[in-house]
Amino acid sequence: MRCVVRVGWAWVDTASFSLYVFSTSVAIQALTVISMGGLADHPSQRKPLLLTFAALGSLSATLFLLLPSLSPVWPLCALLAILANVCFGASIVALNAYLPGLARDSPEARAAQQDAEEVLKRQPEMEEDDVVEQGAAALRNWQQTVSRTTARISARGIALGYGAGILALLLLLIPVTLLGGTTFSLRLCVGLSGIWWATFTLPAGLWLPGASATPSPSGKPRARQWSTLREIGSAWAQLFRLLHPSNIRKLRHTFLFLAAWFLLSDAFTTISSTAILFGKTSLHMPATALMLVAVLAPSAGVAGALTCNTLQHRFGWTNKRVLLFLVLAVLAVPIYGCMGFFLPTLGLKTAGEMYALAVYYGAIMGAFQGYARAVFSELIPRGEEARWFGLYSITDKSSSFLGPLIVGVIADRTGNIRYAFWFLAGMVLCAVPLLGAMGMERGREDAERYARERKDPVEVLGEAEEVEEVVQEEREEQEEREGV
Repeated sequence: MRCVVRVGWAWVDTASFSLYVFSTSVAIQALTVISMGGLADHPSQRKPLLLTFAALGSLSATLFLLLPSLSPVWPLCALLAILANVCFGASIVALNAYLPGLARDSPEARAAQQDAEEVLKRQPEMEEDDVVEQGAAALRNWQQTVSRTTARISARGIALGYGAGILALLLLLIPVTLLGGTTFSLRLCVGLSGIWWATFTLPAGLWLPGASATPSPSGKPRARQWSTLREIGSAWAQLFRLLHPSNIRKLRHTFLFLAAWFLLSDAFTTISSTAILFGKTSLHMPATALMLVAVLAPSAGVAGALTCNTLQHRFGWTNKRVLLFLVLAVLAVPIYGCMGFFLPTLGLKTAGEMYALAVYYGAIMGAFQGYARAVFSELIPRGEEARWFGLYSITDKSSSFLGPLIVGVIADRTGNIRYAFWFLAGMVLCAVPLLGAMGMERGREDAERYARERKDPVEVLGEAEEVEEVVQEEREEQEEREGV
């Protein structure tokens, strides 16, 4: 017998209802992150947007504490769930937009920048060949420092997020266990999650850098004042312009990453869900065992994110090289599943193998998420971080339906979900040449050139005036030294 609930004028299966709610929230989330991209790219608006979306999302989740477990309020529950998920996605976009700036403002990056500036100041006293050689070395050192710092911040953020998620999950198991898994215990968990969200947003509100509306670099006011409606309209217009073939050619390496990210984000997500479903249907693992798998993977993710960053420093690998290594390493998961067709005792035949694979996959997943975000942050134009991380989020969400859909079709047609591992291995392999063709140095140069081309003329004029003032000061200092 199916369990159905009346929503409006229709009867809907309870399992399907949750899928409809999630799909609706993803669609609205995509519209929201596109619309807010221009606003969040203003330093003065980024932090207010982050805190506003976090407040609305946490409040939506907390309100579940006040709702009775009755079907007449299901539409209201759906609205609150949609609002919470939309706000979560939007706040993550605003949060990710901080990453490039935090890396560039780190003490290590500032020190490397000062070294490069010292080389420029000594330019009049140096031979031309020395200027080129030392200048290139200083610039390369600054870029590598920013790259490593970006990876470190991203990896630690992923590790903290995984750790907090595990801790919250373990704490929420207490009321679920004590109350016997009733609907009230589930509402209590959702409500407490909202309180958790609000509580740990406070450090971001206190310590993340904010910015008041600032004048242009020249010290003169900006020629055009912005408004919310204008920025929303501009965000949509710029999205369509961004996807024009000419811009795709200008930012070829950035779009190569997005194409690879489309495949990899879906592959990683689908590997996780397929493995859980495989454990349930083929290995007949009980719910408690599957919960243990769900805890083991993110626990290993914390260790993976931190350990991978340490190993990168030891071996001197670039962010791209680490990312390629992680992508190739995750291939072992679906390949091991395929081995079950040929080997009698290996290839995901026991629960013990599932536990070991959960630890292995979780360690790779934690590191992959951190390095994927770090690599992308190096390839986006400065000053448009929120807009591009919105596209990053949309690419992730829009691909999330593809893998599960194909895996479902494979399972229906063959009657054996193990065949889905062939598809997952192929999906990961298709992304490898895209990442291999991506050039980080050329991608950074293209992004900087693109940002300069799109600058407000008033800002360009202000920067030119600043450069002229610096050159004039250096010329006067040189004349004074020659006079002495």
